[in-house]
Amino acid sequence: MEHPTSGPTSPSGASSSALGLLAGLPAGTRVSVRYALPAGDASGLPLTDALGELVGVDTGTDAAGAAGTVTVRTRRGDVRIGTAALRAARVVPPAPPRRRPRRD
Repeated sequence: MEHPTSGPTSPSGASSSALGLLAGLPAGTRVSVRYALPAGDASGLPLTDALGELVGVDTGTDAAGAAGTVTVRTRRGDVRIGTAALRAARVVPPAPPRRRPRRD
């Protein structure tokens, strides 16, 4: 069964519509990307999300045959996601302005 925002998946589980969406967006667009974690990840979770500005999409393969990457700039730094790990992506509205701290 397909998730309505992710579209069809390849045999490896990667979402072709998520990659297509990200590849068509300009850098600086705020996105939420769901991707698979490696099997031995310490968190024990199968999936996680990256929320931030799209830095770039490299859909090609390198000389070693490694798949492309998507880079998202989050509050904690840049997150590089292999295209094979992509599961879903969507454009999200700008972050709300930060509030000033309360003074007692």
